[in-house]
Amino acid sequence: MSRPRPKALTLTEAAAERVKALMADKGAGYLRLGVKNGGCAGMEYVMDYVEEPDGLDERVADQGVEIVIDAKSLLFLLGTQLDYEITPLHAKFVFRNPNESDACGCGESVTLTPAKLEI
Repeated sequence: MSRPRPKALTLTEAAAERVKALMADKGAGYLRLGVKNGGCAGMEYVMDYVEEPDGLDERVADQGVEIVIDAKSLLFLLGTQLDYEITPLHAKFVFRNPNESDACGCGESVTLTPAKLEI
């Protein structure tokens, strides 16, 4: 018998409410999260709207929301918590990622290492 598979990513209540509002506003099927090469620290988080997940996308259901993670980005996002913060100066999604080892001064790019899988 196999043990339950942990979620690749979790959402705070604030993030889930914001995703629900965005998806209703855009009329899109899913929010896709990923990372790409770029920025002065090496990688950037990316978010995109998609009608249907790709066949290899990881589906994550949490807080009443289903999102997808780009398959190429999965090892970089394992264990991440997605939050949504509103301050007097900004309103934005925040990635709390245990695989993040550094970030640039402006906060737009990060250095990520793939998660180590325990077998």
